[in-house]
Amino acid sequence: VQLVESGGGLVQPGGSLRLSCAASGFSFSAYIMRWYRQAPGKEREWVATISRSGGNSNYADSMKGRFTISRDNAKNTVYLQMDSLKPEDTAVYYCSFSSSGNDYWGRGTQVTVSS
Repeated sequence: VQLVESGGGLVQPGGSLRLSCAASGFSFSAYIMRWYRQAPGKEREWVATISRSGGNSNYADSMKGRFTISRDNAKNTVYLQMDSLKPEDTAVYYCSFSSSGNDYWGRGTQVTVSS
């Protein structure tokens, strides 16, 4: 099982980034996928979830209207489009899924929002 996040970087407030998470080693389309983030000195927090088909998604309140989660099951990839970024969005972003009581995580990608 492997999850590899990419797409992070430095962006100015109000800017946008699109994160990707490439999955391998498991039946990607069979699993609900999630994005989390962890800011320095803070606990990891849930960002968004997407259903197996991609037809349903939900978001943490502070991300609603700014972030969009999507997936391409043909490419085994889940995405996080982040718009109207704020300095408080600075964090390491992780994708994750759960299977048989185990949680799987990538290594994360750093997002820094700063002028």
